Amino acid sequence: MPKIIKQDKSRVPFDETKIREGIARSLEKRPVSDAQFQTLIETIKKEIRDFGEREIESKQVGETVMRHLKKLDEVAFVRFASVYRSFQDPNEFSEEVKKLSDE
Repeated sequence: MPKIIKQDKSRVPFDETKIREGIARSLEKRPVSDAQFQTLIETIKKEIRDFGEREIESKQVGETVMRHLKKLDEVAFVRFASVYRSFQDPNEFSEEVKKLSDE
């Protein structure tokens, strides 16, 4: 797995546990089976490996997770996005929900 370039430009090893925990929190009380969860994690890891890079920005990882979560469960996607994108006010959150509705 590639190293992850964080926003502060530091580099850290890929940590599957962080992704698992973040996704698990977003999926709490959602109708997603353990098998779907495991498949989601494996799909995300494969896509990150398939970038073929030694290092990738954390933003790429977050965007990859959000794209796959959006397909699986829109509520989980909004939950994850609200933490990942650090919405600063309710309007930003509302805009993200509106984008989902428009699709």
